[in-house]
Amino acid sequence: MFLYNITLQRASAITHAIHGNFSGTKQQEIVIAHGKIIELLRPDPNTGKVHTLLTVEVFGVVRSLMAFRLTGGTKDYVVVGTDSGRIVILEYQPSKNAFDKIHQETFGKSGCRRIVPGQYLAVDPKGRAVMIGAVEKQKLVYILNRDAAARLTISSPLEAHKANTLVYHVVGVDVGFENPMFACLEMDYEEVDNDPTGEAVANTQQTLTFYELDLGLNHVVRKYSEPLEEHGNFLISVPGGSDGPSGVLICSENYITYKNFGDQPDIRCPIPRRRNDLDDPERGMVFVCSATHKTKSMFFFLAQTEQGDIFKVTLESDEDMVIEIRLKYFDTVAVATAMCVLKTGFLFVASEFGNHYLYQIAHLGDNEDEPEFSSAMPLEEGDTFFFQIRPLRNLVLVDELDSLSPIMTCQIADLANEDTPQLYMACGRGSRSSLRVLRHGLEVSEMAVSELPGNPNAVWTVRRHVEDEFDAYIVVSFVNATLVLSIGETVEEVTDSGFLGTTPTLSCSLLGDDALVQVYPDGIRHIRADKRVNEWKTPGKKAIMKCAVNQRQVVIALTGAELVYFEMDPSGQLNEYTERKEMSADVVCMSLASVPTGEQRSRFLAVGLADNTVRIISLDPADCLQPLSMQALPAQPEALCIVEMGGAEKQDDSGEKGSLGGLYLNIGLQNGVLLRTVLDTVTGDLSDTRTRYLGSRPVKLFRVLMQGQEAVLAMSSRSWLSYSYQARFHLTPLSYETLEFASCFASEQCPEGIVAISTNTLRILALEKLGAVFNQVSTQLQYTPRKFVIHPDSNNLIVIETDHNAYTDATKAQRKQQMAEEMVEAAGEEERELAAEMAAAFLNESFPEVSFGAPKAGLGQWASLVRILDPIQGSTLDSIQLEQNEAAFSVAVLRFANSGDDWFVLVGVVKDLILAPRSVAGGFIYTYRLSEDADKLALVHKTPVEDVPGAIAPFQGRVLISVGKLLRVYDLGKKKLLRKCENKHISNFIVGINTIGNRVIISDIQESFFWVRYKRHENQLIIFADDTVPRWITTASLLDYDTVAGADKFGNIAVVRLPANTNDEVDEDPTGNKALWDRGLLNGASQKAEIIANYHVGEACLSLQKATLIPGGSESLVYTTLSGAVGILVPFTSHEVRQPTTRKPNCLCWKLSFPFIQDHDFFQHLEMHMRAEHPPLCGRDHLSYRSYYFPVKNVIDGDLCEQFNSMEPGKQRSVAEELDRTPAEVSKKLEDIRTRYAF
Repeated sequence: MFLYNITLQRASAITHAIHGNFSGTKQQEIVIAHGKIIELLRPDPNTGKVHTLLTVEVFGVVRSLMAFRLTGGTKDYVVVGTDSGRIVILEYQPSKNAFDKIHQETFGKSGCRRIVPGQYLAVDPKGRAVMIGAVEKQKLVYILNRDAAARLTISSPLEAHKANTLVYHVVGVDVGFENPMFACLEMDYEEVDNDPTGEAVANTQQTLTFYELDLGLNHVVRKYSEPLEEHGNFLISVPGGSDGPSGVLICSENYITYKNFGDQPDIRCPIPRRRNDLDDPERGMVFVCSATHKTKSMFFFLAQTEQGDIFKVTLESDEDMVIEIRLKYFDTVAVATAMCVLKTGFLFVASEFGNHYLYQIAHLGDNEDEPEFSSAMPLEEGDTFFFQIRPLRNLVLVDELDSLSPIMTCQIADLANEDTPQLYMACGRGSRSSLRVLRHGLEVSEMAVSELPGNPNAVWTVRRHVEDEFDAYIVVSFVNATLVLSIGETVEEVTDSGFLGTTPTLSCSLLGDDALVQVYPDGIRHIRADKRVNEWKTPGKKAIMKCAVNQRQVVIALTGAELVYFEMDPSGQLNEYTERKEMSADVVCMSLASVPTGEQRSRFLAVGLADNTVRIISLDPADCLQPLSMQALPAQPEALCIVEMGGAEKQDDSGEKGSLGGLYLNIGLQNGVLLRTVLDTVTGDLSDTRTRYLGSRPVKLFRVLMQGQEAVLAMSSRSWLSYSYQARFHLTPLSYETLEFASCFASEQCPEGIVAISTNTLRILALEKLGAVFNQVSTQLQYTPRKFVIHPDSNNLIVIETDHNAYTDATKAQRKQQMAEEMVEAAGEEERELAAEMAAAFLNESFPEVSFGAPKAGLGQWASLVRILDPIQGSTLDSIQLEQNEAAFSVAVLRFANSGDDWFVLVGVVKDLILAPRSVAGGFIYTYRLSEDADKLALVHKTPVEDVPGAIAPFQGRVLISVGKLLRVYDLGKKKLLRKCENKHISNFIVGINTIGNRVIISDIQESFFWVRYKRHENQLIIFADDTVPRWITTASLLDYDTVAGADKFGNIAVVRLPANTNDEVDEDPTGNKALWDRGLLNGASQKAEIIANYHVGEACLSLQKATLIPGGSESLVYTTLSGAVGILVPFTSHEVRQPTTRKPNCLCWKLSFPFIQDHDFFQHLEMHMRAEHPPLCGRDHLSYRSYYFPVKNVIDGDLCEQFNSMEPGKQRSVAEELDRTPAEVSKKLEDIRTRYAF
């Protein structure tokens, strides 16, 4: 079996974020890392929307990311530390919309190792040097400079190693133009290592160490080191030179401290805590991330605590000495991994979990009524300041980037009866969790909807002048009239536009620089800028049937299939070409391309005829109206549209236009099929046709603009957008109701939209999330969702939510009551009344936990609930809170053979679980009866068990339950579940149970799979086979009777199959009489499974499912990851041509068909050439990355193959020639395998 990996939705968890002027213009961009992906974002300073400019898979783990700029430069470079054992410097090239690798210096082994640098990066603020450090021992410094041609140069590495030293953080210290200096948080463990008594551990101290790069002597010295009182977790570099006092801020538990060398005393300020916080008061508080904002006159830091509260930190200095640190509560946002403050006043927050946010900083937090805390205020040691949380005051949310991370579990099903299945995902952590329903489609923002007096049949927008940024008129055509609306603050009807209102309109457009043209059945109306009108009337009884118009040309088809061509002369007059051309059949549709920049005319006219053909006709004066090429079609064409696509992503601000795209002829057929054909720009030949079925209605096509590029809106029974995005063609449905006609739309409120008609309404729509595969509907949950099951009869979901370190609602209320009573008791006689008022106010206030986070209860405290959810409405039908310290771990919905048609929900719960060192007070299986409408749970009984119930699965009218490492069969009893049978031979802990027939496949937490056979007559569960390699299984899915796919916590997916000669009729031998050599292999079962496929995804997969993603598509193995990615593994149907074997049905090796024999071979060679010609951007070897833990086997990486489309044309040609194909054929094959299984 051979598989091909396709990523449908890239990971959305952000691990690093930096900002700078990467494209060399004034505008700031953000570079983010999603584990193995680097992405460039540009926030639009006017609208605040974040646009993705570029996304690159690097096939390696991005461990650190830094921006730097050479002294006096205007452009920022990106330094990347990865697991490749190399330091890589990237430059963004706006003209190519790509990252160029400028330098790649090898210094160590690959992989994330303790002593190989890459974990920490620090840059000298003046851009002269960069330090790359390991977790332990090694640190290297590279000097950066520029040569005579102003190109960036990099020196050999200078070593700053120190053995037996752990590093916690590294920053570059701003020392102006003196020798570059780096500050490190370190800990020396040499004494601890050599001390046999173990007493030295208590005395180890963290040190702050400064390393100086001596540019004169060209080496690095350890300049100064001092021990720290508290354990620091990260450093913030303070601006120096002429901008500030230099030095560093050390963030540690409960304190923030300023240090600098010289005479500067340490300035120390406690981290303020929330007033009346329900958290454990003994718990320390740390800052988790920070952002620095520096202007010519001032600087400040925004530092965020682990509760999400942001403080504005400022330093007061007297000459060059810092005398106090001031902290002021700024606002509370989601806890972030990184924050960036942009010069345009935006704050980008990359959340740890859940969606990411872009805020506008509305105020700098200087208002007087907010208390300011200072290091100069006298406090007892161990005391701290208190502040009151409040809703956002200084920040305004302007954009939100959807992130699915972490996907805890996912199921694919068509519960909404929409033909295309939906993905139901349990996402998020704690109070920011949600259940998201994902559908394939682009999200549509509805800007305006207005009713019209009748049912219109067409709509256009026109500008007054070619230089205008926005449209001036919306023209709506009815059966017998035309309505003209002007676009301003509001949209209202106008009568002086020059358009003829008493007739329907066939088309209208801007002609030349400032004239308008209206084509109607009886003629053509040419309206000049000074409102003079020229009319051309149709001859005799003929009428205009079809027309095509662009900025300088008009072509019409009269009754009788006669073509008349007009072109605009230099004086702005429309002139008819002398000859007319009669076509051989009725003209059903026509299209002209836009006039290319700097040219007089578009050279090609496409005409669709009733004889099921499309003809390309020349409009060149040399051979005007002569046919150039023809293509026969499988059905009658309905619409044509010629667009220029696949060029540069919008020209950049320096005015450089990128590589030119090609011309594509899109043909919509009456049977609902869309064809996209390449139109040769020289000869007019048609080649390389791609086909997609869009829906049941004839396909109409409309040219629209998306991110400054031409795109095609295709309308059938649902609307689709065909557009080019990041060097790939996308054809995505719109998640919106059916539309009938559309046109581009641009106004101040909506710079790039679409105006469309649907029945009797006019709608203005915007598509903002280009490149997105799914749109999502989200339902808020209370705790982290762990698992859910679908009730087959009602399609309701039963979700279990569990959080560690959390309170249940009842305990929270109890704690609040207790704190309120303490407040009153602590007050003196006079203040008793005031204290009572304060206590009452405290009991009444409630801050939403979604924004402010849930209180941390302490280790060993658990909160859980069971919820029934209607996935279509997103409403909770019933929820049952479990008691404090009961954690739900598993759930199943099933019928028992001995209880008729009643449905039961079984929830496995553990009591007082402490994770490390592991201890448990026992567990329960709660048995609930589901009501007839499946909207209520009624407790039947609870069954005590002795360990964690890790998995529950229905089995032959009974239920299989794992209790720790024991596997048991239970049946329903009156007072509790009755134990019928058990197996004690699983190694560690059972995390999953899958059943098929009499076989049970057990997933162990670290010993891979066990195959167990249930013998009904002997009532025994017997292990008959297991796996040869340890795997830390997170999820598993059965592919057929012998084959199982599993994912482990290190990011691998493996497919394991039992050999054909496996016998599951084995006997257990309780007497021990069996010969020793029969006992089994390697202390396990006597039969072993074979490994069919191995693949390293690079992110921990938490769900695997065999499913069909598109109606009529083939089955694939869908996986979702902790980082928010969705991918599929699809089978190449058959490798060798062999006689159809009598394989078991329902196997992943589906149909036997011949084209695929070359397919696997083709993709294997393509992958091989891509590895050589287009190695990963950050220097990791692709083959060794995909073989991180196990050698990759029988899986081809589609992500690498699809990078073929973003290679330079020369390289594309050379790779394609090696495969005996053209580049177009290669990209067609890449597109075909995608569309056969998914989107």
